[in-house]
Amino acid sequence: MHQLNSIEKRAAIALALVFSSRMLGLFMLLPVFALYGSDLAGFSPMWIGLAIGAYGLTQAILQIPLGWLSDRIGRHKVMLGGLAVFALGSVVAALADSVYMVTLGRVLQGAGAVAGAILALAADLTREEQRPKVMAIIGASIGLSFAVAMVLGPLLAKFAGLSGVFWATAVLACSAMLIVAFIVPRTVSKAPMADTLALPQSLGAMLKHRQLLQLDIGVMLLHLMLTAMFVALPTLLQGYGLAPLKHWQFYLPVLLGSFVLMIPMMIVAMRKAQEKGFFMLAVALLISAMLLLMLSGFVALSCALLLFFIGFNFLEASLPALVSRIAPAGQRGSAMGIYSSSQFFGAFLGGVVGGAIVQHFGYQALFAVLAVIGLIWLLVANTLTIPPRAQRLSLAVSVHTELQANQLAKQLTALAGVQEVTLLLAEQRCYLKVSSAHFDTAQAQAVIAAAGA
Repeated sequence: MHQLNSIEKRAAIALALVFSSRMLGLFMLLPVFALYGSDLAGFSPMWIGLAIGAYGLTQAILQIPLGWLSDRIGRHKVMLGGLAVFALGSVVAALADSVYMVTLGRVLQGAGAVAGAILALAADLTREEQRPKVMAIIGASIGLSFAVAMVLGPLLAKFAGLSGVFWATAVLACSAMLIVAFIVPRTVSKAPMADTLALPQSLGAMLKHRQLLQLDIGVMLLHLMLTAMFVALPTLLQGYGLAPLKHWQFYLPVLLGSFVLMIPMMIVAMRKAQEKGFFMLAVALLISAMLLLMLSGFVALSCALLLFFIGFNFLEASLPALVSRIAPAGQRGSAMGIYSSSQFFGAFLGGVVGGAIVQHFGYQALFAVLAVIGLIWLLVANTLTIPPRAQRLSLAVSVHTELQANQLAKQLTALAGVQEVTLLLAEQRCYLKVSSAHFDTAQAQAVIAAAGA
């Protein structure tokens, strides 16, 4: 944090608060809905899953369009509008007396898909060399909000019921709106668009990119497994004699233990360049957790959840970093947009799949299916190729024809340390993926200056 300037620090903290308060409201439903929603009209395991996962569908659909809109009418307007819709969905769910209205409320919550706008604003307000730190702070806040939600959700539900959880979510959304309106800095310049937002012309290429597609499918399966598991988990805990009010006493040590055990994995994977091996290990931990959940006994359940969250936390941190690294120069915004949509679509599928299987076949069948899904992911992940680390740069250019752009791209590609070059005429900007050990920025700027002369 000491290397960030005052605007970057303010942006990092404020946007992390906005992101985490919104995610806290979404996550709080996971450990309580299967228990406290039973009084709602139309309640069934199928509708548990639909209500839990419904927000993911509208998130997946609207994430990229609202990101584009924020580039046209402004980040703050989209963020305030999205948070208002999210708050409205929370109120609808809080006032609901049927599972159908709760599901409608969740759909409205998901329609407030402002993640893309938040991350784009974070990029607008930070220098390129400090941007990864700000993004990491925002990312860490999501993990923290999940841990807090696992504790706060059961406590709130016990004393205020399911509607109390949704009212708290509405209050959090309104608080986030105040932070956006009065604390989040106003941007006066924009980061390079292709670095932060999905571009229409890039989406097709990203969907055909084999390595990125593997990661998109991976995060979809990861959140499918998480959401489907919580269709069953609260009821299982209650079946083992753990009162709903005390569920946080189970979740808290499991989550803390998983973070403690996950950190050494991250450190060794990065320092020893063994990221793929630990990636595979994390997926294997998810599979092991599902197999353990098929056994009876509270000890087996506890061990399963510990293994699951070690793997989940490692993958949740690793997957976006790998997407950012693998994405071609100048197409990171598109790659991350598709990744985020895949993540939320996985949450939707998890609710639907989990609810349907539990309703028709029971909990054991659910965990068996999730174990098979994990095994398929493990086989696919074995073919993943992780490239060496590279630095990303974006430099302004002055070229006016396709011929000039192609010539400049060839000249830059020939420079030492340059791995990829993408030049966008519409933006008058060149995106480079380079090896920091061999690349000379001054030399690249000289080439660009000569081309624009």
